[in-house]
Amino acid sequence: MRSMWKGSVSFGLVSIPIQLYAATENKNVSLRQVHVADGGRIQYKRFCSVDGEEVPYSDIAKGYELPDGEMVVITDADLAELPLPTQHSIDVLEFVPLESIDPIRFDRTYYLEPQKNAVKPYVVLRDALQKASHVAIAKVAVRQRESLALLRVVDDVLVMTTMLWADEVRVPDFPFLHEDPPQVRAQEVTMAGSLIDSLSEPVFEPEKYSDSYREALEAMIEAKAGGGRTAGAPKQGEKAEVVDLMAALEASVSAAKKTRGPAKETKKAAGDGKAAAKKPASRARRPKSA
Repeated sequence: MRSMWKGSVSFGLVSIPIQLYAATENKNVSLRQVHVADGGRIQYKRFCSVDGEEVPYSDIAKGYELPDGEMVVITDADLAELPLPTQHSIDVLEFVPLESIDPIRFDRTYYLEPQKNAVKPYVVLRDALQKASHVAIAKVAVRQRESLALLRVVDDVLVMTTMLWADEVRVPDFPFLHEDPPQVRAQEVTMAGSLIDSLSEPVFEPEKYSDSYREALEAMIEAKAGGGRTAGAPKQGEKAEVVDLMAALEASVSAAKKTRGPAKETKKAAGDGKAAAKKPASRARRPKSA
């Protein structure tokens, strides 16, 4: 990981110098646009729509188009003059329970590494957050954009997740919300609950799942690069249209119990055993702060 931003976490009169690292990465397979006849890359040139001349990158600025079509040109110098107090600081504003924040507001996640002279206050804030079972709400500016953010603890590291502003989350206003709801039988809700129970696990384990499309694409690229033939994806049978909701729910519950029932109980018991074995180790992992 490479540090992408340096600043400090500020709460009250405490300032903790930190370095910021992207906590996630995109694993999509990158494909280029090419000429199908010979594989030559397709290139784009930047040109001005007014004079038709090609424009070097150094002469490109930002612009805001007004309703009448007039363009307001904004240079880097103009942006540098804007007040941005959170440009090099993560300013903590308040502390709230994590459950009070809807995940729809989450944007990007970053790891925070303390600089050498700031390990102690970093650990103090980390341990205090864990003890309080709260997250910190803050404001921060990364790449000339100010965002709300939350700070929490993951694997003994402070993690910052930027959040959308209130007016960036759209309010759903679909027609069905204004219509009379369909008649739902209590048995249907109960059976749906049984299906949820049949497919429930004690914890989320992301390692169980994989990107099958990316794996197939990588295999196809490898085969083409080696001059071999690629195997087509197996055809999937079309799913029958659901006519009786209750019958579909009952069939789903039955299928889930057959495929997951015994394995689920075994896994749950094993998980409980692992948790019990790990519990003492987690207490001894870190000495208490003075």
